[in-house]
Amino acid sequence: MKFFYKLFFIVFFASIGFSQTHNDSIKNNDLKLAALPYYSYGKGLGVTSADSLFQLNIRFRMQNRVTYFNEEDRDNRYEAQIRRLRLRFDGYVWNPKFIYIIQLSFAPGDVGQVQEGDNINIIRDAAFYYRPNKHWNFIFGQTKLPGNRQRVNSSGALQLTDRTINNARFTIDRDFGFQAYYLNEKNDAFSYNVKTAVSTGEGRNWTQTSDDGVALTGKVEIMPFGSFKNNGIYFEGDLAREKTPKVLFSGAYQQNNRAVRTNGQLGNLLYEPKTLRSYFADFMVKYNGWAFMSAYMQRESSDLVTYNPDDITQFNYVYAGKGMDYQLSYIFKNDFEIIGRFSNQNVDKEIKPFTPDLKQYSFGVTKYLREHAFKLQAEVTMDEKEYYSGDVQNNWYLRLQLEIGI
Repeated sequence: MKFFYKLFFIVFFASIGFSQTHNDSIKNNDLKLAALPYYSYGKGLGVTSADSLFQLNIRFRMQNRVTYFNEEDRDNRYEAQIRRLRLRFDGYVWNPKFIYIIQLSFAPGDVGQVQEGDNINIIRDAAFYYRPNKHWNFIFGQTKLPGNRQRVNSSGALQLTDRTINNARFTIDRDFGFQAYYLNEKNDAFSYNVKTAVSTGEGRNWTQTSDDGVALTGKVEIMPFGSFKNNGIYFEGDLAREKTPKVLFSGAYQQNNRAVRTNGQLGNLLYEPKTLRSYFADFMVKYNGWAFMSAYMQRESSDLVTYNPDDITQFNYVYAGKGMDYQLSYIFKNDFEIIGRFSNQNVDKEIKPFTPDLKQYSFGVTKYLREHAFKLQAEVTMDEKEYYSGDVQNNWYLRLQLEIGI
């Protein structure tokens, strides 16, 4: 662990010494980074000091939704809630190369239930970025890891009201640590990005335990026909109406050593630490209003089930398995969009007695009033659960959601 920290600081300070002159520095804070907490076409409410040594941008967004549920073995019901309520602050200090990003969450679904001994999950992002030139980015703090495409995208930049069932189970989410990106994007020529991270492995705002475990993450993104218009890899749907086909291939891997939670950076506590290995592959194409995405996710480990040494009737397990997502959409010229999505998830045979395999079918209609920053969404989704016993359960929900932000 100490070796990785030393290596980071050597690279960090060496890059300062050999970075380009101030004339080549970043002249604004319109970042093009995967770790942005959410996508926005605007710059929010900005304040820049008279000497130009400090800049602050303030943004907010909220999601209000109503959902009707029809589930087997339960009475029909509805939920009405503020699903997300976020405040974001970003800018630079002294020089546009030195950037900070802070994001706070306040909705009950964001913060979660407060358990005894747990921290309140208000802080989502608190990270410092050093950007010596247009290619390199060095990050220290808590923010999203370079994992699967849908998690990297903001929840405010989704076409449907939530991410997939595979993202919910297999994502690596946020973590605290060091990250280094090399970005090489060109408008109409072969482009690629390489992203790496060394992090704690326990997720955001974690202070319950400390150990010698560490998570190592690497990701490669390839765009054979050039970068997407308006940073289009960071939002779903072809709102920019690409005039020529744009394609993204990406692959990521993480090894989370001595993880103490069932899903690595997320989930409940395990009774003993485990080493988790996660694999991600994404494909995306956009052209003339059409957009197609596909994703593969997998998590594996050994001896998935852990038992309480004081009471062997109590146990917990690593959620291991694999899944695929497929999503197709078209946006009309009046800014109405139709979206279809299918996901399937198969859990590891060792934990099949405890949790079902899943399939999910979704259809949605979205009206963009101001792109992803202001939109109305309607979605109907059916879940199919197949249990170890052979029983199959079908549940569905209908949801309406309003998203607004700056």
